[in-house]
Parts: sequence; structure tokens; C-alpha cells
Amino acid sequence: MTVPARRPSRVAKLPPRERVLDAAEELFRTEGIQRVGVQAIAEKAGTTKMAIYRHFETKDALVAEWLRIVVADYRAAFDRVEAEHPDRPEEQILGLARFIAEGLPTLSYRGCPFVNSLAELPDRSHPGRQVIEEHKEFQLRRLTGSCVRAGLSDPGQAAAEITFVLEGAQISTQNGSVDRVGERLLRAVEGVVARYRPAAAT
Repeated sequence: MTVPARRPSRVAKLPPRERVLDAAEELFRTEGIQRVGVQAIAEKAGTTKMAIYRHFETKDALVAEWLRIVVADYRAAFDRVEAEHPDRPEEQILGLARFIAEGLPTLSYRGCPFVNSLAELPDRSHPGRQVIEEHKEFQLRRLTGSCVRAGLSDPGQAAAEITFVLEGAQISTQNGSVDRVGERLLRAVEGVVARYRPAAAT
């Protein structure tokens, strides 16, 4: 009997640097940053430690680059909801909430990559932690801008409350403490927007 040839994996088809990032992404998400060594990443990527260090000076640099990719996905969500709802800032805010709500099932077994990474990177000078902190600052500024354009009476406070809701929902999903998190998340964000909407607009 002829044994069918194995199809090359998706990782095997990627250029070397992308293979490393793809392998690191899977291992960091499923096993954590600290538990995964460069050798394990090399084996997963089908390469060598020396080859990894040609692309990334240190493991910390690899962690930071992986987190930049995660950040880019979140920033793309902002861009997407703005494009889908031009000149409708309230819908943009709710669209961001829907994006988070729709991603909650994945978080239920993998956890939020930012929360997980922060727990493993207590040193605030770590380049990966700096990527996360810069992203969170950017996210709050951009959300505040949406609240300003929506005419909310206290855009800074509204953006902070929405951030609490979005991040709290992700933690609650991860630890299983609250049911129907996505539904509750959307209702909570709608409530914040309604509370700060000018009286004449309600």
C-alpha cells in the first residue's frame, strides 16, 4: 500500500523569521512566556537556536515582537469599526465592545495574552511589558477620542469606565466567575454611553 505523502505544515511554508514568530505565538499562548525556552521554539519552528538569534537578539526581543503582532490585531479592530461606522462614534464604541465580546470564547481557554504576559513580566523595563503598556495608553487615548466625538459629557471618565468593563469582562471570562459575559459586556458599555450622553441627545 502506498503511504500518502505528508502535506507540509503551514509553519513549514513560512519564511524563517515568520516560522519562529508563529511557533513562539503558539507556545507563549498555550504554555506561557517563562516556561518556553528558545530551544523549544526552535524545535517547533523546525530551525535552530542560532538561527533564531540571527533574527532576534534575545528571547525578550522575540517576546516583544510577538506582542507587537497581538497589538496590531487589536489596533486593526479599531480601524475596522471606524471604517464600518464612519462619522458614527457611538457605533464605533459599541463596535469595539462587540469585537471584544466575540473574542471572549477564545479567551475562556487561552486567556488574554496581555493579562497573561503582564503576570509573567513584572519588570516594567522588559521590552514586552513596554509594548503592552504603550498599547493600553494608545487604546485609552483612542477610545477617549471616540467619546469626545460622540459628545459624551465626560469623555475621559466614560472611556475609563468602558475600559474597566472591557478588561473586566476578559478577566471574568478567563476565570469563569460570571456567566453570559459577552451579553453583559455589551449591556454595560451601552449603559456607560447612555449615562454620559447629553440630555438633549437622549
